[in-house]
Amino acid sequence: MVAGLSACSGAEGTGNASGPPASGSRPMQPAVRSPACTATAKLIPSCGAWWGIAPEVFTGAPVEQALAGAEARMGSGADVVHVYHRGGELFPTRAETRLARDPARPRLLMVNWKPSLEHTWAEIARGRIDRRIDRLAAHLRRHFPERFFLTVHHEPEDDVRTAPGSGMQAADYAAMYRHVVQRLRAGGVRNAVMVMTYMGVPNWSSERWFEELYPGDDVVDWVAMDPYADDRVRDFDGLVNKTRAEFPQWPGFYRWTQARFPGKPVMVAEWGVFERPHDRSFKRRFYESVSRQVQRYPQIKALLYFDSPHAPRGDTTFDSDPGADRSFGELARDPYFRATPVPSP
Repeated sequence: MVAGLSACSGAEGTGNASGPPASGSRPMQPAVRSPACTATAKLIPSCGAWWGIAPEVFTGAPVEQALAGAEARMGSGADVVHVYHRGGELFPTRAETRLARDPARPRLLMVNWKPSLEHTWAEIARGRIDRRIDRLAAHLRRHFPERFFLTVHHEPEDDVRTAPGSGMQAADYAAMYRHVVQRLRAGGVRNAVMVMTYMGVPNWSSERWFEELYPGDDVVDWVAMDPYADDRVRDFDGLVNKTRAEFPQWPGFYRWTQARFPGKPVMVAEWGVFERPHDRSFKRRFYESVSRQVQRYPQIKALLYFDSPHAPRGDTTFDSDPGADRSFGELARDPYFRATPVPSP
């Protein structure tokens, strides 16, 4: 959903994560982790799923302040923090690194990077920004050896241009993604767990070129979707397996991943529930459906909520209503999302 966002989530940040709790906050509940549950080298939790958030997006709050506010509001910590970068920005920033290395509550980073907004995918694949990629690789080698999630130019579907020579065809995207990953690896980056993030909506997924977007199993560790609960989605089942009568050939994103990538972990990298002014209890009921239904999808290994009062299509804050606030807090503390400890830095 967030095109080229960096100002709020990826900014250096001056907020104090240990400052006073946000208004409406609840006491932080300690997570109950099982010593038998561990994360693999590709950050796949052996028990349950990671709980994550893109906190207070589009509020202007620096990332540490935003995360502290979101965690206080939901009364629970986040396993994964979703941050956004673009162009020549180096990441993780010092603020993001502090969050990852917090001795009291270490967190995984999900870094969402659009390498260039000025060059086509074909140009990137041909090496036009190799110096930028090499500079980032050097930065990561020197400053951040920890494992982290990295997605490259998320949600490419609506950026595809099918005209020959556009440099933005689906196959150009796949070539760009492969080139970026291989260039980072050649520069010594071995700790990036690569995520391929789709919009996952029926109209784009039904296009003839859709399958051409995939860069290849050797450069993709996780497959992700960014679904939102609009007026046609009733519950979590409908969110992760959106279908539409006008696109009968599309089975739903989760079903597609199980046929296309059996055994590969699935991330819900952004998900949000929009306000329904005519139905103020909808958010509460939706969050309750996640708790009931998430274990039907054992390959979903991470859920990262998109928390924003100003998302492009509406308000996705999780606590805009007292009932929603309570049900989201209960969901955040669900043992299913609290089983596997985040690896220590």
